Parts: sequence; structure tokens; C-alpha cells
Amino acid sequence: MSRAAIRYAKAVLSLAQDKKATEDVQKDMQSIIATVSGSAELRMVLSSPLIKSEVKLASLREIFKSTGEITQKLFDVLIENKRVNLLDDVAKQYIVLFDQLNNTQVAKVTTAVPLDKGLSAKVLAKIKELTGNEATIENVIDESIIGGFILRVGDLQYNASIANKLTNLRRELSN
Repeated sequence: MSRAAIRYAKAVLSLAQDKKATEDVQKDMQSIIATVSGSAELRMVLSSPLIKSEVKLASLREIFKSTGEITQKLFDVLIENKRVNLLDDVAKQYIVLFDQLNNTQVAKVTTAVPLDKGLSAKVLAKIKELTGNEATIENVIDESIIGGFILRVGDLQYNASIANKLTNLRRELSN
């Protein structure tokens, strides 16, 4: 993550706090992350030096027309400073700062099949017990782990996958 993206995210959060709009901006940032990561075409437009700033700004305004005033101002500032290629990083960093502000963190849970509501609730309870903070779950599906799960919260990782257990067993047997 670039220093510039972090500075922009801090500025946006500060402005959002002043306007009491941190949650609205957070929803905008989630929308930006989902849209940018889902569109190779949009990423190309934002990073291309051949496409004029006015076109980039018009594209952002059209794609994200439902976003709030603060997010629209972010587009203006990034375009003006020729840093619009940082939009995705700024949005991701804003989410991190917003979560820190609210003592929430993102728990990345990798499973072979999608989590159901019951298991999600148990995972959230365990995270609260371990860290003392609330969390939101990001479920990543990876069939190569065979079964079980891998939980990553901040710097902590707990690997309870079948693939990991098989690897450990293979190591023990080869010694």
C-alpha cells in the first residue's frame, strides 16, 4: 500500500468524521473495491496515461453516481492530482482505518465450501473471544484445502485444514 493512498484515506476518513458520514463513505468504498476488482476494463481506464482526466472523471461519476458527496470529492482530488490510479488502494485503506476506528477487523476464513450462518456465528464468537474485537467475515472458497478451515485475523493465522493436517502427517512419517 502506497503512502499516498494511506494519506488520502486518512483525509477522507477525517472529512467523513467531521460530516458524521463515516458509515456512508465506508459503503461507497466497499462498492468501489467490488467494482474495480470486478472490472479489468475499469482498472485499465484508471491506470492508462492515454485516457484524459476528464474522461476518467466522467466515467467515475457515471459508474458511481449513487455515491455521496465526500466520495465524489475524492474522485475530484485524485483526478486533479493525477493519482486516480490509487482509487482502489485508497478505498481499501479507508476500510482498514474505518474498522480500526470502530474496533472491528476483517477475519478471512478460507473453506472448501461456503460458510453457513451457524458456522459464521461460531467463528465470529471465537474471534471476539481471541481478540476482544468485533469482526466481519470474508469467506474465501478454496477446494484445495479439502476440508476444515484457515482463519486469518490481522497477523494471526490458524490453519485447521485437512490439507495442512495431511502435510504435517507426511512430514512426521518421512522423519
